[in-house]
Amino acid sequence: METLKDVPEFFETQLDESLTARTESLASFRELGPPDLCHITKANSKPGVKEVGSYHYVSGVDASSSATLAAYLNSLTYALEETHAWFSKSALWRIRSGIPGGVESYVVDLRGERHEATPEVWQETYISAILRAILYSDDANYRLAGFRKLDPIPNLEAENHFLEAAENLFFKGYQLGSDPEIQVANVVSNHLTAGIMKYFSQNFRFGPAVNLFEKYILFYPEVAALLAQSYIGMDEEIKGVNILYDALKQNAMSYPLLHVQADFLLTKGRTEYALKLAKQAVNSAPSEFVTWAKLTEVYIELDDYESALLTLNSCPMFTYNERDMHRMPTPAKTHLPIKTEIANAGLDEDNGRDNEVDVALLRLPAPSLRGTFAKAYSLLTRLVSKIGWDELLKCRSSVFVMEEEYRLQKAAEEERHKQTQKQAGINQTRISESKELKKDQEVVKKGQTNKVNNTEKSIPKITLSNNTEDDQAINDGNASAQAEIRDIDQSNTNINEKHANNVKDNAETKTSEAPDEIEQQSNNELESIPKENNSTDPETLDEIILDDDEKTKTSEENDAKSDKEKVPEQISFIGPELERPSQAANEEKNDAQSQHDEQNKDAVTKKDYAFSFNNKRLCERWLDNLFMVLYEDLRVYTVWRSEVSHYKAHGLLYRKTGTEWEILGDLASRLHHKDEAKEAYQRCLDFRFSAKAWLKLLEFYVEEGDVQRTLGAVVKLTVYYERWYHEIIYPSMVGYNLNKLIRNEGLSKIHYNLISMKLSPPISKLIS
Repeated sequence: METLKDVPEFFETQLDESLTARTESLASFRELGPPDLCHITKANSKPGVKEVGSYHYVSGVDASSSATLAAYLNSLTYALEETHAWFSKSALWRIRSGIPGGVESYVVDLRGERHEATPEVWQETYISAILRAILYSDDANYRLAGFRKLDPIPNLEAENHFLEAAENLFFKGYQLGSDPEIQVANVVSNHLTAGIMKYFSQNFRFGPAVNLFEKYILFYPEVAALLAQSYIGMDEEIKGVNILYDALKQNAMSYPLLHVQADFLLTKGRTEYALKLAKQAVNSAPSEFVTWAKLTEVYIELDDYESALLTLNSCPMFTYNERDMHRMPTPAKTHLPIKTEIANAGLDEDNGRDNEVDVALLRLPAPSLRGTFAKAYSLLTRLVSKIGWDELLKCRSSVFVMEEEYRLQKAAEEERHKQTQKQAGINQTRISESKELKKDQEVVKKGQTNKVNNTEKSIPKITLSNNTEDDQAINDGNASAQAEIRDIDQSNTNINEKHANNVKDNAETKTSEAPDEIEQQSNNELESIPKENNSTDPETLDEIILDDDEKTKTSEENDAKSDKEKVPEQISFIGPELERPSQAANEEKNDAQSQHDEQNKDAVTKKDYAFSFNNKRLCERWLDNLFMVLYEDLRVYTVWRSEVSHYKAHGLLYRKTGTEWEILGDLASRLHHKDEAKEAYQRCLDFRFSAKAWLKLLEFYVEEGDVQRTLGAVVKLTVYYERWYHEIIYPSMVGYNLNKLIRNEGLSKIHYNLISMKLSPPISKLIS
């Protein structure tokens, strides 16, 4: 079975199974799509030998026409390895390769149906392929085994072709989608403009971008944001400011224009003016994450940390969508060739025991953050790097409602609500009793009146006759009237006795709840009342009840004041220990709180509560989780630095594996501790090769202007990328940092330093 030389390959178990899996996954692709898939079918001229299918991933191939794709496929035929048969009669196998029958091109839709490939489709395919190669060149989430990366724009002719295609599709760029921080893609914020700006900004060549954007500024004024940004990158700030001025006169509520101007003012130290622009950008696009994030950055620059926290809490968060990828069937065989000169360079990342990691370091949640959550976490780490953990907790508790505060608030409200309901019940009972008493008195009065009337009406007329039945009726009527009168009198007496007993019981209840002094005073007053009026004098009882209420209220206020003074203050841990952030009140509890407040809107009652939330807000659940993520990072970092100090003080060697040093370097880098991060990455490279550690050190060396170490890192990374088929030179982080170094130190100095390094010819050719 022939394999490709220096090109990765995955051999299929069944022919065309990779193409079938790709077609079935077309409906799941949302934006730029997955890497380009190159499928090869190898046929043998001998009869009875089955065809073999293989594939590999590739980016940077010119997909503008069928001819350019055929050229890439034809180049693979020259990469077939020549297999020597050392133990056979024949000295060399003869291999013939070619593309029989010409080239056929077609488009496959979501249903797997084929359509004709029009020039418009070819142009869109080309732009998508180029943008994938540019935007995902260094994306850690877009790495695949056997992914071959070529230069998407190898020369000026290819660059002009790219600009021409971008010009034709400029107003369709929003259909490609945008970065995760952008909610709605538009003509200015999309993958096409992001790719153009990345390509020309990392090369510090803004001239072609300026020529492209000037063609569209009349049709779409917001393009002035990209044009002004390009002019500022070319150090022509006056032109950039004038363009911003003219564009803002036409559209003063365009947040891309406002952000470019705010960034320019921040570089000049005019943070007060940048704050006004950032606020206006938030007003123009309140549903965008980037506007709130920009306002947070400005507040941090102004050292207004409480406002920064409140603004960060207001950021709208979006769900992160993973890159467009799809599962492939398990290959029958994998071929990942390595060049001889690279195999001897010692760039193997798998180094046995050096990959062992402490579980506590592996469980850190911060590396898994993506999209808007990763951006919000970076802003939170900027805050803690400026003011420290303790001050950040103080700012948090001063602007957000804490769980303990909410619990005490809710308990106080429930207690007051119970007391209000109890008092209302007592008052309702008294009112109902008084109504019943009044009603009964009216019934008694009415009954007495009716007694006289009924008595008068019941007197029969006397007729002089000897009829004994009439006499009996008269006697019966008189008897019934007398019985009715007796019943009414008895009912009136019972009601009066019941009312007197209730009044007496209420008086005894009130006096029993008062302090001892008030109880003694009440007893004395009761004894001083004449016996005949002791149970029926309402005026004296009312005076006693009123006095007891006032005493009880005074006692409750004193108790509340003493309880408030006994509330302990927060105690911050000393040394390597960190204060764990307390839980903030969540939104669900606040909903119940607001419903309870709607039922009790008495302003006087609210003043009696121990806490007031008029100047505080609820902390969003995602921000509360980020505080816990930050706490875990700071806790591990503090323990690490304390252990290092302890070992140094006792003259001992502090040991970690290579992978652990790499994780600690990432941790220090996230927390903006550059010196500690640099030290950790250097210690990591003492145990094992790590491309991530070299890339981070490359950035540090370029900032420091260390030419020799920068070139050493460039050599290591270039050889490593070549080993994993990354033949892309630009745009990449290696090329960007090398351009920065050349821009600062000069090309001649860099060239002579490379000569002095005395690299081997293959590596020297690769670097140059």
